[in-house]
Formats: sequence, C-alpha cells, structure tokens
Amino acid sequence: MPSMPPFSRREKIATYEKVCWPIVWEEQRINSLDGVEIALCVGRNVAIMTGKEEKQVKGPEGEVVILYFQGNGSSIPPRLPQLSAVLKALDERPYTLIAVSYRGFWTSRGRASQRGIERDAVAALNWARKTYLRPDTRLVLWGQSIGAGVATFLAASHHRQHDCLRRSEPPALILETPFVSVRSMLLALYPQRWLPYRYLGPFLRNWWDSEEALRSISNTRPNGTGRRKVLVVSAEKDELVPSEQADAIEKLCTGGGMDVSRTRVRGALHTEATFRGDGRNAVVSFLKRL
Repeated sequence: MPSMPPFSRREKIATYEKVCWPIVWEEQRINSLDGVEIALCVGRNVAIMTGKEEKQVKGPEGEVVILYFQGNGSSIPPRLPQLSAVLKALDERPYTLIAVSYRGFWTSRGRASQRGIERDAVAALNWARKTYLRPDTRLVLWGQSIGAGVATFLAASHHRQHDCLRRSEPPALILETPFVSVRSMLLALYPQRWLPYRYLGPFLRNWWDSEEALRSISNTRPNGTGRRKVLVVSAEKDELVPSEQADAIEKLCTGGGMDVSRTRVRGALHTEATFRGDGRNAVVSFLKRL
C-alpha cells in the first residue's frame, strides 16, 4: 500500500535528519531493469571531528553493505530513525545501508507489482555491487514482512547467477517478521474450509514465496564451507503473521544447511520487532559477527 498512511509519498529525508544524526542519509536515483526510475536512501555513519569536518568511520576489516527491503506500507523516510539506531551501534568497521524504495512507493516512479519489485531489487543489488563492493566487502539482504520475500528472492537470483562453489561468502540474510509465502498466509489466516479466501491462491497477483527461494539456495558447498548466515526475527505479539510462519522459515534455513540465528522479540507487534531493544540488539550483534 504505497499511499498508506496518507501523504506517505510526500515524506522527506530532511524531516528525520536531526534524530538520525550522526547517520547521514542521501537519496539516489537509479533505473530499474526495465527503465523505471526508483529511489534509494543511502545511509552511512560519520564521526564529527572538528568544526564542520566529517570523517568516514574506518576499521581494519572490509565494509558491510546492507540492502534493506521494506514492508507493504508507508515509505522509507519514517523508517530512517529505526535504521539509524542500528547503524549508530555499529562503529567498529564501515557500514553502508541502502534502503530500496520499490516502484510506486515514496518518490519512485511506476506502479507496484511483484515482477516490477523483483526488477527493482536486482537493479539495486547491481548498483550496490558496482558502487561499493570490493573483494573484502560483506553483503547483507535485510527484509521486513513482504520485504523478507524480496530478500529471499534476491538471494536466490544472486545464487543462480553466480558460482555457488566459489570461496567468497554468500550474502547474509536478515528476515524480520517473515512469512513462508502469500498462499501459506491465506491458509494460516483462513483455516476454515468453508471460507472462500483460502481457495484464492491461483488468482493472487503477488505470491512472494520464500520457501521456494530458500530451498533453491540450500548449502551445496563442499564440507559445508561458506555457509550462508541467516537471522530470523519474529514479533511475539505479531497481529498479522502467525508465529508458525517464522518457525517454518527457521526450519527451512536450518534444513538447507544455513547458519541460522533466531530472535523472538517480546511484546512486539508486526512492525515493532527492530524498534524494540531486543530486536535491534539482535540485528546489531548479527552484523558485528559477519
């Protein structure tokens, strides 16, 4: 729902600038695979030195580049304080977070659709790799709710296009309040056989299927080397996604030979998992271990 709440497409980065400091955000414009112009919010931690001088935080290890994929509602700018709180706690090495605004959301052009968002995700990854990635850079795909489906799709797409036996680490995954698939959510929310909704699967316009994506990236490396690291974050009081969905995601990742961590955020609703300290600390700890 790109226009919910009302006026979400008119949000400005500047509105949240002070609360985000010392995380500095800037908007970048790129073309998706089909030419649609989309927006990215790129955030980095800067340290105040003297006066107006700013210096990029540096560390002995390679940079970590995080692609963030939002949920179904609102736009990127209101999420910047939450994302900045994570980046503020990461001061041991350089981190860059790229929040992707899907087509039809915020200032991105076009109209939202699953195929279109898939193209946007691939284009954002291509831009990130061209702009930031070096041999020692770690890549992380972080998705919240429907965004978790985008992240698993992109991980599977990246896996298909690159040699899965190479020595470099595969992109890590942060799956925040994820669900298995849109079809599985229909069955979970409407288990009664006499209700018509559970039978609408064949008519869905969007089908985000993390199960299929995760099965396609199961560990195939010799001796289990280069296992994909995954963090699953669920909200204890999630009013939208049943807890069994995150349980199933965790089981799929574990069964696929991935290195899985799981955090259940006490008292959190669907959109609050990483706003709360437990969830935010889990993400920070996960990123520091990469």
